[in-house]
Parts: sequence; structure tokens; C-alpha cells
Amino acid sequence: MLRLLVDSGSSIKEEEAEYYNIELIPLKILLGETEYEDGVNLPMDEFYHKLIDEKIFPKTSLPNLADLEEKISGYTNQGDDVIILTISSEISGTFNAIKMLFEDNKKVKILDSRCAVGGMRLIVDEINRNRDKSIAEIEEIVNQLIPRIKIMAIPETLEYLFRGGRLSKKEWILGSILKIKPIIGFIEGKVKVITKKIGLKMGMQYMANALKDFECDENHEIIASYTYQKNNLEKLIEMTDEKYHKQIRVYDNLDPAIACHWGPNAFGYVFVGK
Repeated sequence: MLRLLVDSGSSIKEEEAEYYNIELIPLKILLGETEYEDGVNLPMDEFYHKLIDEKIFPKTSLPNLADLEEKISGYTNQGDDVIILTISSEISGTFNAIKMLFEDNKKVKILDSRCAVGGMRLIVDEINRNRDKSIAEIEEIVNQLIPRIKIMAIPETLEYLFRGGRLSKKEWILGSILKIKPIIGFIEGKVKVITKKIGLKMGMQYMANALKDFECDENHEIIASYTYQKNNLEKLIEMTDEKYHKQIRVYDNLDPAIACHWGPNAFGYVFVGK
């Protein structure tokens, strides 16, 4: 039997785990003096109250490795194969920590998504389509898909990405001081400014056009993501060519582990280019 475990940087919710045929590995979130498990004991309304109203800046950390080791060892001891998919190793130590934990276990494969959120959902979909193949074959398929995954988002503010170390000071200055709207995404596993537009409307238009410009693959879903409120996301969808609307299947209110870095009212698309 193949077991697929995915860390909560994917923003897949507990109630979605059965649909995706996965088990979730919750990252840890520190809010003030209290530590939470992402998606387990931190309700979204409480998270945003602390983030917005109390202005507590969160910190994220590795999942509970002892519990994970015990669970995976139980699976492999009964003969199961295990794939663990993690958030990009360029923005989190989760991949390297788990890889070290199971480096001598040949029945466990750790895959670096080189992305996060909806990109990981798309990888999970691809793994599920190929569960009848060997772990080595699945790894090759995933590695071919990863460079085609496009993540594009506009945050309301760059403060959270900058304070969390996900964005350079130069990029923060360009977006925050000069009032230019940056389109943020993943480049080689790192959070980077893809391009810059003057004003929110032009930024939305760039993302709407990107589905055509990057030849969005109709065989994969388009993940529409947001944090806190989806007003801007709904405007983006209205600006998007109707032929893509049937592919937009998931409206993902990002989990606290990711939302704490993007801040409230960020929004964007995740899709596969050809």
C-alpha cells in the first residue's frame, strides 16, 4: 500500500484529507507565547484576530518529528511504501529535517515540492493519478511537473513576507515605499517578485492574462487562493477569460502557516503551464 503524507504548507485542510487520500503533517505556529499545530487547534478566526487586531507576528517551525517518525516506522514495518511531500526546502527546513530522519529507510521517499499551497495540491493530484506506479516512477513524474507549476499572488502588504524572511529588503522597498504592486511567486523554490505593476487593477490584469500567456494546461485545475477575505480574488476571476472558469475548482483560504507570511487579503492563481 502507498501512503502519501503532505505537510500543512499545502494549505490542504483536515476535512479535505480524505478526498485527497492523504495524511497531513501539521507545521507548528507560535503566536506570542502559545504554540499551535497548523490546521489542528488554531481556528482561522482566532488566528486572524491575533494577526490583525492584536498585531501579533507569528513564527512557524518544524512539525513534531518524533510523532512523524513513529507513524512512518509503523507503516513501513507493515510493508507499506511512503511518500512525504513537503513545502519548498528554500523557505522551510521541513524537507531537510524529514529527509535526515528517514535517509536509511528505503521504503520512504521525501519529495521537495519547490513550492507551496496550491502547487502542492496539484502535485498531490498528479501522485494520485499515478498511485499504481513505483515510488521511483512517481518521483520522476513529480519532478517533471514541478517546473511547470506557476504561483502568482498579490499581497496587500509585503510586511509579512519581509519580516518572515521570505522577501529581500530590496524587494520590500520596491513594493512598499514606491507603491508598486508586485506579483509574487516561486522561482527555483524561492519566493520572488515575478514582475511589478502600477496599481492593483494592472496587477490583476497581468494575472488574468497569465493563464493564456503561460499556456495554462487544461488537464489540471486552477487553484484560486486568498487570505482572510476573497473580494479581490472574485474581481480577478471576473477579469479572467470565461474559458478558464471551468478549471477553477478550488477557492483556497490559506492555512495560518502560510497566511502568516502573506498577511491578510492576499490573492492569486496557481496553475500548470504547458
